[in-house]
Amino acid sequence: MAIITPNIDPSKKTPVYTQIYKYIRDEIECGRLVCSDRLPSTRALSAHLQVSRNTVDMAYGQLMDEGYIESSPKRGYFVCDISTNILPIAHAAPGITGTPKPRTVYDVEFSPYGVDLENFPFNTWRKTMRDILYDERNTALFESGHRQGDADFRQAIAAYLHQSRGVLCTPDQIIVGAGVDYLLLLLAQILGTDTVFAMENPSYMQAWRILSHLNFQIEPIGLDRYGMDIRQLKAGAANVAYITPSHHFPLGIIMPRGRRQEILAWACERPDRYIIEDDYDSEFRYKGKPIPSLQGIDTHQKVIYLGTFSKAIAPSIRIGYLVLPEPLLDIYRKHYAFYSSTVPRTEQRQLTEFINRGYFERHLNRMRNIYKTKRDYILKALEPYARRIEISGENSGLHLLIRFLDGRTEEMLLNQAKAHSIHVFGLSEYMISEIPPTDCNATIILGYAALTMHQLESGMERFIRCFFP
Repeated sequence: MAIITPNIDPSKKTPVYTQIYKYIRDEIECGRLVCSDRLPSTRALSAHLQVSRNTVDMAYGQLMDEGYIESSPKRGYFVCDISTNILPIAHAAPGITGTPKPRTVYDVEFSPYGVDLENFPFNTWRKTMRDILYDERNTALFESGHRQGDADFRQAIAAYLHQSRGVLCTPDQIIVGAGVDYLLLLLAQILGTDTVFAMENPSYMQAWRILSHLNFQIEPIGLDRYGMDIRQLKAGAANVAYITPSHHFPLGIIMPRGRRQEILAWACERPDRYIIEDDYDSEFRYKGKPIPSLQGIDTHQKVIYLGTFSKAIAPSIRIGYLVLPEPLLDIYRKHYAFYSSTVPRTEQRQLTEFINRGYFERHLNRMRNIYKTKRDYILKALEPYARRIEISGENSGLHLLIRFLDGRTEEMLLNQAKAHSIHVFGLSEYMISEIPPTDCNATIILGYAALTMHQLESGMERFIRCFFP
């Protein structure tokens, strides 16, 4: 376990938690703390530094948010591999601040980002890795692999995407990377600095932050009930549209085939136009027939397909994949194929076995039922208040939206929640433009995946006491 002893000066204007955060961050960035080093528990570090445990919680929380450390259930906190941040990030765009915000500790976390780890198949996951490490024929896994990812892994991904999402691609079109963040940084280089992005508004803010930090021009495009507004898209100067058609984050809109065809037609009007299809949360759908991917109906090589295993398995599984259309694949091979794969080969093989042995499909089927049970419990708990609220986005994904019809603003709702130690998220947090639509002012996002049923039951009791006294 790493020993951490920052020089804390309580007389400074900088909060103590920020001093601890910056010290650990600098230790990781300069290599004195390396990947897989175990950090002290929050209790142990607070005792060692003679500060409150909440102070250490906030410091660790900021480090986790920024990808420097990760939490492993029942094991502790560990340093992440930051060597995959190999692409330069430009100075922040105007209005973007890198100053850490204090992390409040809540009794109930209705986060839209977590997943259910209580039902993670730990035994199966351990077994697949143990089989790999104990097989003497796998010594080659410790050698350098293919730069796009191992062929067997890319074949397993291609087969899975075709069967579950209707994606049409060969393994050669797939690039494996350590999470969507890395893949977006790589894709930004492939597309070039002159690219103008159209992004849904509200939007997946992590993608917006990355592209903004790279100083790309971004045009926020409003949504109607079918998804990205095609009229606004056509009226703008963008040549790449970033969309989440299978499950818009955060509104939960599922883009119908007609709108998909319209956006494909827009992309086909110019050779430099492309669509990034982020297939966010597509695995979890609770009502209606599954809609195939946009990439599967693209006949002109215009769709860039982006996906990850973080929600389907666990956030710490930092493995994503990019499916490039042939024109962009040629650019990648000519100019950017020198980048080494950022995913360890042992982890690639582990996930390959997890998919090929049928474990992944069984895990997804089980988790759909578990998440549907949680969603149904929330909907049942809110039934008595149906005239006072509107619920949307509940038929897919791992969160739903609640719009209050009684005149309360989003700020009032968030303050009420905080007073009851409940963490919910306001829809305006996901708006790119300065002024959110009126409806955003009374809408909160309720994530439920990471809560156990016991936590969800007690959390909803507190939620109802808070908002419907």
